[in-house]
Amino acid sequence: MRTRPATVLEDYHRLMNLAGYQDVIAKDADTGLKVNISWHFFFPGASTTPWQLDGVIKAMLKDGYSRDLIHACHNRTVVIDAHLGERENKQIDVVRAHGLRNVHLYEGEEWIDVRDAVGDLTQKFLCLNQVYPKGFSIPKRFIGENIIHLPTIKTHVFTTTTGAMKNAFGGLLNEHRHWTHPVIHETLVDLLMIQKKIHRGVFAVMDGTFAGDGPGPRCMIPYEKNILLASADQVAIDAMAAKLMGFDPLKDIKFIRLAHEQGLGCGDVRDIELVGDLDAAGENWNFEGPFKNMTFASKNQHRIYWGPLKKPVEWSLKTWLAPWAYVASVAYHDMFWYPRYAEKRMKPILEGEWGRLFSSWGTVQADERGYPDVGNVDGHIVRMTTKQLLEGLRLVGMAVVESPEWKPKNKKAKNASAPAG
Repeated sequence: MRTRPATVLEDYHRLMNLAGYQDVIAKDADTGLKVNISWHFFFPGASTTPWQLDGVIKAMLKDGYSRDLIHACHNRTVVIDAHLGERENKQIDVVRAHGLRNVHLYEGEEWIDVRDAVGDLTQKFLCLNQVYPKGFSIPKRFIGENIIHLPTIKTHVFTTTTGAMKNAFGGLLNEHRHWTHPVIHETLVDLLMIQKKIHRGVFAVMDGTFAGDGPGPRCMIPYEKNILLASADQVAIDAMAAKLMGFDPLKDIKFIRLAHEQGLGCGDVRDIELVGDLDAAGENWNFEGPFKNMTFASKNQHRIYWGPLKKPVEWSLKTWLAPWAYVASVAYHDMFWYPRYAEKRMKPILEGEWGRLFSSWGTVQADERGYPDVGNVDGHIVRMTTKQLLEGLRLVGMAVVESPEWKPKNKKAKNASAPAG
């Protein structure tokens, strides 16, 4: 669907019902809204937008879903601070305004061995048995829950595009998920198998008000695209998003092709049933993709996982030496790239309607349809201050302290999260 701030809440409600979410998301089961935080700092297109989260929640409440059975859901990585991210991206403001629970999966939640959760399904995995020969853990709370993924439309340096299928990556795998990067496409297919097994219902609502091109999911060129997508088919929604960006889903995006071949969804856009603003589906944004102008960091990530540095360096990421990579990533992205390039990339977008709505979030009032007044531009969002630089230093330290290779774990936590041998 096409959208604009003045109608975005109405548009999300219509979008979700056109895609039949009430047929998939049971009202008597707990529903996790899987928030996407690709960068703890705000950057257009990188993370779940506040109006995306707000629109989905309001649609569900309007359709009779119980507030007590809806919660926001977050994962953690050693290079992304989810608590900072939910504040900087104004997601926590929405959660609190609606009085919802806010679940951080790595804080007090029980994790169980995947074999206890899915049984013989593990025999069909394309790669995870080889990556984790001793097994791995998934959040126990996911079993029997509905999940609604909230990705954005953007490119990705590992998977070409990223969306609904990739959004499960952080929540379903333990803190050693970087071990899967060399087989990331196969991993996403295995995770979709798991989701179909453990969740009561799986749905995705994708925001393309902002869309990102380039070496995502962080250092992108953002655009206003005013498009929303939703589907119960995780493969189909990722395929349509890829097509909008200018890719051939089955030819250019390996995880879509593999999932399509496994019968986990439809990746052939010729066979996907479309409803809503059908003319929008014919758009081609002609994105350059993530590989044409890679950053220093993304070039070296490729060298480590798929290039000449694989043999001499990749082994270190499975040892106590691994935090060197986390520190390098945080230092580059948060203390070099963001202060040097973010303001120039974001400023034109922040002057548009969606940028002004983000700047003014919490001060402008919504009506039944959306946000008729989007407010003014706030230049402080893009200005790098001493406080932000100090935040960058804290995040560098977090990358070491919170690394799974170094972080001390008490016995109880080990017992709750360790896979069976």
